[in-house]
Amino acid sequence: MSAIDRPAAGQPPTATYESAFLKACRREPVPHTPVWFMRQAGRSLPEYLKVREGIAMLDSCMRPELVAEITLQPVRRHNVDAAIYYSDIVVPLKAIGIDLDIKPGVGPVVENPIRTRADLAQLRDLTPGDVWYVTEAIKLLTAELGETPLIGFAGAPFTLASYLVEGGPSKNHEHTKALMYGDPQLWADLLDRLAEITSAFLKVQIEAGASAVQLFDSWVGALAPADYRRSVMPASTKVFESVAGYGVPRIHFGVGTGELLGLIGEAGADVVGVDWRVPLDEAARRVGPGKALQGNLDPAVLFSTTEAVETKTREVLDAAAGLEGHVFNLGHGVLPSTDPDALTRLVEHVHQQTAR
Repeated sequence: MSAIDRPAAGQPPTATYESAFLKACRREPVPHTPVWFMRQAGRSLPEYLKVREGIAMLDSCMRPELVAEITLQPVRRHNVDAAIYYSDIVVPLKAIGIDLDIKPGVGPVVENPIRTRADLAQLRDLTPGDVWYVTEAIKLLTAELGETPLIGFAGAPFTLASYLVEGGPSKNHEHTKALMYGDPQLWADLLDRLAEITSAFLKVQIEAGASAVQLFDSWVGALAPADYRRSVMPASTKVFESVAGYGVPRIHFGVGTGELLGLIGEAGADVVGVDWRVPLDEAARRVGPGKALQGNLDPAVLFSTTEAVETKTREVLDAAAGLEGHVFNLGHGVLPSTDPDALTRLVEHVHQQTAR
């Protein structure tokens, strides 16, 4: 019996326990295939742009009432089967004092990149008090969401390390790989420190009321399988093991990870996210038994006709027909200029096509 086959020891089932989303994560029969979208809360919604007007990204992540409102917006509009907590993967780094900012059109930019052993001193432990606003926002959210699950999330150690070492987004990850290959002990210590911070951040979210958590390893597709197994997987496994006792589903997602799917499954998640490059039936073969899958409609498909969206959605659902558990999602995040109505129609279509 897996850690998510039952509530945590001594705990009664939560209001969300019988939801379609959590049932799918546990690989149990569902009334319909559950749907949620990465980046469903954010730039594609006019109501989001309105409430965020004049407020910097990181500032918006530290205002509990605003976080709750933004997280709820796509649930109200699209009727998705789960909410995902509105935040950013660099929030815990900012919370422990890393000098960084999210620059519009660029992304996270780190003032003092970490490239030497002395630089590790920047990474102190994360305490619940550092992110008090997360606890407050999740309490507000769970009171509003009722039986709709809330997904907490964090950036995986490799992706956080890539930002810290590069100093910002990177196409080639040259500084990151140079450190990983050139000083493997410093690299291992960096990822282990980040695993501790990430674990602490996820625990805060779960203890506040999150029903599931997702680890985003956005940039890990830049690695070869052997490098992932040797230099990244131990830290990701440490994160998943740290929250295993809570009894909530653990989801793992990366972009361009077709060659890594088996290893990503090995790292310890209950649900493996799949981008649009690998059909779900093939992904299931690579991941192996005992895991649910999440995905994987190409986000760009939503810019096409309703008929084309429905055709491509049917391809995803057909490929998922034999899976032990399936959560419908995009193969990456909602693109900023996506028509919100296309997302609403997609949710309704998946629910109708999969009603049991």
